[in-house]
Amino acid sequence: MTPPANWAHLAFFETRWPKLQAQILADRRDILPPAEQRFAALERVAPQDVRVVILGQDPYPTPGHAHGLSFSVEPDVRPLPRSLNNIFKELREDLGTAPETGDLRFWADQGVLLLNTVLTVPAGEANGHKALGWQDLTHEVLAEVSRQRPCAFLLWGKQAQTLAPHIQAPKDGAEHLMIETAHPSPLSARRGFFGSRPFSKINTWLADRGERQINWTHP
Repeated sequence: MTPPANWAHLAFFETRWPKLQAQILADRRDILPPAEQRFAALERVAPQDVRVVILGQDPYPTPGHAHGLSFSVEPDVRPLPRSLNNIFKELREDLGTAPETGDLRFWADQGVLLLNTVLTVPAGEANGHKALGWQDLTHEVLAEVSRQRPCAFLLWGKQAQTLAPHIQAPKDGAEHLMIETAHPSPLSARRGFFGSRPFSKINTWLADRGERQINWTHP
């Protein structure tokens, strides 16, 4: 696993990555996603191109689902994971339609960083790698991105919201858009995620800044 070129300057890759990589290599379980996809979110969006950040927890633990971007799945996955299904329900309520598949790579290509807090998981064991230290990378990524330019941050659920202190003020003195609601999981979506209309709020914010809006619905 080679550090993504545009992010390789982060201290994590010198101080923490060698030990963490060794721990993953020593783990004899089936680790998801495949090695070549574990930095996919960072490889897809350079720091200076990030406009929106959506934080997830860890990859889907079902083989064949995760491909390195939070909440996203391979295009042939049916049925959709329950959290992603709820995201699409809210998207339909907010914008009238949703993508035909759960592959969100087209969001990333528009500057949406779909970042999991933990980038690996043993198959069938959600949160199985939460103690490895991936969170240090997330902290550095948030600091790096937030300093670059004003961004929209979608912090769904308490775990994502605990990372807010790592979001710094942008260099130009403007303000980020911070959207904090319940997580889209079936256990909490009705406690404030449904009805939050985050996608139109982000596009309104971008338009007010004179920036191109995100196409959330059609690849």
